[in-house]
Amino acid sequence: MSQHARLLREVPIFGAIREDIIDFLLQKGREHQVRQGDWVLREGDAGGSMFVIDHGEVAVLKSHEGRQYLLNTLRDGDCIGEMALFDLMPRSASVLALSRVTLLEIDGSALHELYKRDIEQFALIQMNMGREVTRRLRECEAHIFRKLDYPEFDPGPDSSDPLTETNLEWPGRLPLHP
Repeated sequence: MSQHARLLREVPIFGAIREDIIDFLLQKGREHQVRQGDWVLREGDAGGSMFVIDHGEVAVLKSHEGRQYLLNTLRDGDCIGEMALFDLMPRSASVLALSRVTLLEIDGSALHELYKRDIEQFALIQMNMGREVTRRLRECEAHIFRKLDYPEFDPGPDSSDPLTETNLEWPGRLPLHP
């Protein structure tokens, strides 16, 4: 098994994917070397492929009002760019190489070929992508919750169970059961 095949085997998006499909994706894939300080991806660009970090470290940055904000730091075995393949939208963040980085690119056209070749394996990759995006969303939600000062829910003195249907209704809200 090649180094790249071992790498993909360890990436959650490619979990439980057959070896012949890993080999197929690797045949279609390309390796890239990125110098420290160079951009890997730019926010707003079209996204036609995803990358797996073989070696190195990158910063995921989000632009807002002309300033860059660090969202995450990713390393060996992490994926970047998969959101644009999943939702077909422009890149949602920029990625900057913090060191010399070796990347394995998996192009969207390879996934389209896989769709035609083996729909079950394609669906498994899509499901795994959904799980990975959901995992990141949960991490983001937890981070936001820790940073923001949310008010505590107070059901009032009339309730022993704060989550009753009566307590969840207020003006402007539809009843839980029509």
